[in-house]
Amino acid sequence: MLFWNIIKVALKSLLANKLRSFLAMLGIIIGVGAVIAMLALGAGAQKQVLDRMTAMGTNLLIVRPGNRGTGGVMSGTQQNLTLEDAQAAASSLAGIGSVAPVVGGNAQVKYMSKNNRVSITGTAPTYFAIRSFSVERGRPFTDSEAERLARVAVIGPTTAETLFDTDEPLGQAIKLNGVNFTVIGVTKAKGDQGYANPDDQVLIPYSTAMKQVFGVDYLREFDIQASDGADITQLQKDTTALLRKRHRLQTDAADDFNIRNQAEMLETASAMASTFNLLLGGIASISLLVGGIGIMNIMLVTVTERTREIGVRKAIGAKDRDILGQFLIEAILMSGIGGIIGVGAGIGAARIVPLIPGFTTFMTIVTPSSVVISISFAAAVGIFFGFYPAYRAAILNPIDALRYE
Repeated sequence: MLFWNIIKVALKSLLANKLRSFLAMLGIIIGVGAVIAMLALGAGAQKQVLDRMTAMGTNLLIVRPGNRGTGGVMSGTQQNLTLEDAQAAASSLAGIGSVAPVVGGNAQVKYMSKNNRVSITGTAPTYFAIRSFSVERGRPFTDSEAERLARVAVIGPTTAETLFDTDEPLGQAIKLNGVNFTVIGVTKAKGDQGYANPDDQVLIPYSTAMKQVFGVDYLREFDIQASDGADITQLQKDTTALLRKRHRLQTDAADDFNIRNQAEMLETASAMASTFNLLLGGIASISLLVGGIGIMNIMLVTVTERTREIGVRKAIGAKDRDILGQFLIEAILMSGIGGIIGVGAGIGAARIVPLIPGFTTFMTIVTPSSVVISISFAAAVGIFFGFYPAYRAAILNPIDALRYE
């Protein structure tokens, strides 16, 4: 039989039993839709995680004090990172772009009758570039202001809204732990990152924070941004060697500090997100297999119902491959049409999910690859589960088929 004639016969057969054909396709529709929707959720979650980590800065080393304790029991964080450690790293290590010392904690911030407890970060002007903060209104503080312990503050947009509502915050005086500060800038929104909200914080010079707000002589951390083209892994090793020397650690002694490599964290997060996507896609693909079994079941019933038709076709000259092709194409058409409908259902579901109350923080991204994979898998299911019924039809003896009641 000509290929187009086989297609016409297959479509006619499917339309002759519309409800049964639709029910057989339903498993494929649900399977393809589920795969696309799940992969869209996974891709959206991956982008959110990577965007949040990238917002913290790139080519970044975060140096923090180690835990203190004995016998494996940790009782707190050591207070052994100093401003001199950060200055030594900035002046003696190759491959460093900039360094930002950081002190901080939570404190009560007050303006007029409004007050809120927010995160206070005392740091250097270099922190804004290192951690990808941009000042939307006003300006960041300067090195000279840090040197002379200036009481100036740059606040996050959430803090600005909480304290000032619709009023202009620039030039206003706020109190941090009872100390007056002048607001000179408001940062651009970065979004709540779950464990911390960079939009709800106050940034002040590290010198002012250490001497006038927190009264400490140690750092919470210091951040190192590698220069362009620098080997960040080698920079991490050099930083470790420098701090061990400055802290006078013996060769067999453990580090009393921790260094987090942002590039490694990004790679790890990306790998975990990819694994998560595979898991979601694998779970959703199970429904495609169930749909394939449904197609096989319907095709076996169809072969049984059309046994005499098969016998007539063979009697007038149809070959085994013609019968095989006819029923195989019917199975492929069934799964293909179901796959196309499933693509529409999956894209629609991916767009609707973020609109559902309670899921508004979710991001969904439908990628072309997920659509291609879903359609290809649906076609493969049609071929795999349709082959056996088609083969059963092709090997029927025409005499026995004509006698079938």
